[in-house]
Amino acid sequence: MAGQAGGTPSTYSPSPTTRKTKSLILRNDDVDWVRTDGREFHQCRPAFFKTGAVNAAAGSAYAEFGNTKVIVSVFGPRESKKAMMYSDIGRLNCNVSYTTFATSVRGQGSDHKEFSSMLHKALEGAIILESFPKTTVDVFALVLESGGSDLPVVISCASLALADAGIMMYDLVASVSVSCLGKNLVIDPVLEEESYQDGSLMLTCMPSRYEVTQLTITGEWSTPKINEGMQICLDACAKLATIMRECLKGPDSALEE
Repeated sequence: MAGQAGGTPSTYSPSPTTRKTKSLILRNDDVDWVRTDGREFHQCRPAFFKTGAVNAAAGSAYAEFGNTKVIVSVFGPRESKKAMMYSDIGRLNCNVSYTTFATSVRGQGSDHKEFSSMLHKALEGAIILESFPKTTVDVFALVLESGGSDLPVVISCASLALADAGIMMYDLVASVSVSCLGKNLVIDPVLEEESYQDGSLMLTCMPSRYEVTQLTITGEWSTPKINEGMQICLDACAKLATIMRECLKGPDSALEE
């Protein structure tokens, strides 16, 4: 039976900050608007996970955050064609692609090389590569529907799929992003918010070890703003990881204690 987070989406918003956040976003041009789904600035979308989504894979997971829907399949470890180059440690291969119906622009489905590279970077530090020498683990992520914050959802889902496959890891990997809209930081942005953002910050970490595996920042950010964004994301990642652990079947045997 596939494991899932209680059968219903679970919330994982970070702890409230001292400053009261409102749904109303004040833009620099004084145009007032609210988040399209009515959330507070620091309120994440409900997260739903399910493991064992692809029977033919060694491990798999499905994730649904609002309108963002992702499925990840893990294959291997299998004998690597580059075994001589990777004699002491295993090799991780990541691929992120979009279905042709994932976005409003029909027929735009394709491989996403930048996301594939970023997924590899986010996961590599958490996997115990020495546990499968001379072999390769393939991670295939497919975005079924693009609803915003696609890459963080892909990364979190891929981590869960790896654990489902029994791949040895130091810890699960959780990822959350924030968008800078005027003077406000908005967590887990949807597509519309991403299209209006002045900048974005995506943080990926191993919550139990409090280690960041990837930090990506776009736009102009002040140091205090970066620190605030990172803290918001770290807090949310810790709570997201709790939901992910609940989804796993049985004890976390694939995770190093």
